[in-house]
Amino acid sequence: MNAQVVTIQDGRTGAMCSPALPVADLSSLFARQPFERFAPGQAVFWEGDEAAHIFEVAGGMLRALRLLGDGRRIIVGFLRPRDLLGVSLKERYLYTVEAVSPVELRRFPRRRFEDEVARRSDLQRQLFSRLRDEMTAAQDQAVLLSRRSAEEKLANFFLMMARNDNCKQASIIDLPMTRLDIADYLGMTIETVSRTITKLSNSGVIAAPGRRSVTVLKMETLRSLAEGDESGDWEPIPRAQYASVRA
Repeated sequence: MNAQVVTIQDGRTGAMCSPALPVADLSSLFARQPFERFAPGQAVFWEGDEAAHIFEVAGGMLRALRLLGDGRRIIVGFLRPRDLLGVSLKERYLYTVEAVSPVELRRFPRRRFEDEVARRSDLQRQLFSRLRDEMTAAQDQAVLLSRRSAEEKLANFFLMMARNDNCKQASIIDLPMTRLDIADYLGMTIETVSRTITKLSNSGVIAAPGRRSVTVLKMETLRSLAEGDESGDWEPIPRAQYASVRA
């Protein structure tokens, strides 16, 4: 995701639980700020608004998106607890950020945030690390969108959500976002997303008892699918069924 909007915690080491944060870190700047609550669908800020504040996510999930001139929506990332919103060298926000689930945030004035970071080398290192992780996340999304098939894209998405689902059972992946959100993130249609989830479920790779989570039954098969290997123990979906995939 673009480093001018959010910073995303490093979840790419394969560990399912992140280590405890140090006492003196970026989060300490927000500790005395009051919680602000946002309902699902409510915007925290809009693309083009003055970038007057930095936000830390305390709970829930958000989506960062852009609207194209023809009205289409592109979701560029999902945000979780301890992610930061609004970190930018620009004077205005580059994306709209909306709540996916009930969300709690803390805000900090941008100028004060920049002053605190400027005078503390430890915070500078942490901010640089977060921006570096975010640039890696942007590269990951570019690779994900370059995947040829719907199966590859969705398998990669599930694995990404699992890596970032800290301190949860690895086989259960929470998906607070809608299938339309997933489609707009992956550059697919909602019909293709639904058909692919159904196929993966029918093939025994995942179980999808509801619309807000999936259970991975065959993790190695899911990883193979993510890498484009369709020679595993499942029946691949005929590519002709997915002419509607937009990317």
